[in-house]
Amino acid sequence: MSVVSALAAVPLNAPASLNTAMPLNDDTVSPGVLGFAVFLALLVATVFLVRSMNKQMKKIQAPREADLKQQEWERAEAAKAAAEKAATTGDAARIEKSGTVPADGDEA
Repeated sequence: MSVVSALAAVPLNAPASLNTAMPLNDDTVSPGVLGFAVFLALLVATVFLVRSMNKQMKKIQAPREADLKQQEWERAEAAKAAAEKAATTGDAARIEKSGTVPADGDEA
């Protein structure tokens, strides 16, 4: 028997005895122990998920802004030193063309 035919067999109008047996209101309808157990299980799962997320976030090795500024400054200093070295050795024209300091014996 399929689900559709089983649902079709259920009468739309329930017997009056079911409707009048117990009136439904806030005093007679409550989530009960099962509702509390489900809520407690969700709460425990949330606590474990948050703890796990915090552990994973601590593992992330993101560079600090101060480290990034230091690296940028070091690159700029290295470029200045390379430009000064090239200017003293006569390689300034080759540096301007390629953007890097040529190695000894390299020809552009």
